[in-house]
Amino acid sequence: MLKRIFFISQLIPLLLSAQSDLYPIQDYFGGGVGYSPMYISLDSIPGTKMMTALGLNTKNFDSPFIVHGGEGFTHISGRWRLGGYAGIGSSRISNIMDVYFYQETNDSIGIQQNSLPLLNDGDKIVPYEGSFRPTVTAKFSFTLGAVILEYVVPIFRDLEISGGVLMGLGRVNISIDQHTGEAQWSNLFSNAYGTVSNGALYFSVDSSLTDSAANDLIETMQGTTLSPVNGYGGMTDLSGTFFNFQPYVAIKWQIMDRVGLRLSLGYNQGTIDAGEWRLNDRKQIADSPKSTLQGITIRTMFYFGL
Repeated sequence: MLKRIFFISQLIPLLLSAQSDLYPIQDYFGGGVGYSPMYISLDSIPGTKMMTALGLNTKNFDSPFIVHGGEGFTHISGRWRLGGYAGIGSSRISNIMDVYFYQETNDSIGIQQNSLPLLNDGDKIVPYEGSFRPTVTAKFSFTLGAVILEYVVPIFRDLEISGGVLMGLGRVNISIDQHTGEAQWSNLFSNAYGTVSNGALYFSVDSSLTDSAANDLIETMQGTTLSPVNGYGGMTDLSGTFFNFQPYVAIKWQIMDRVGLRLSLGYNQGTIDAGEWRLNDRKQIADSPKSTLQGITIRTMFYFGL
């Protein structure tokens, strides 16, 4: 027993000395690049309440939300490392709703069902029996481009931990598509408001109207928003750009000489200020609310490099 204790006591300093030789505490160089999906457990998705009012179940959005991206890193000085990340992800939900024709026939405001099956005290409600029920679809997209700065602490030759921050510009898009019937290629290129001729748009007025009634209708429409008359549906695209900040801790394991695995755990934080949302990427929405893109993130990376 004494011989074993003596042997172990002599072996431990040698192992510690050998380990320091394997990974000396000094400047070192290297880098890597690889596929790096990011999983974000978002606290909330902007516009959730509005999309619910459209008949969509927002709980069906992917959770955690996945951003597919690429990441690269390189040592810059001592234990400091610089890198970059770029990724994009999206999730889609949709619903085809039942349709009813509705006519206000009682004294109460709003849609009133019959209080009893045989009692006709509600509004007139008749189910739609056709096959062209409206479809509503929502798509949530998240795009991110950022730089990475971190400090590395070596544990073993092939194992290290690091703490850092990912910061850059993020962008989210919320697309709402509502349509009925089947989409046809030729119809998708039709002007939604009328006929185009020689670069001008001609908005049709009901031909059955008398000349006086047509003049009254045209006078009423002057200065008002024209309603679409063609097309099978419409698309609304909302977008917001924000500064994204994500502190994290990471562990990196060099599996082979030129292949490694990296795992990061962090917390994402981004804010779109009130009034900063845009419609169709051009018109600013003045009364848009403040929105946050925050939540716990897990980023994995299978990389090639040192």
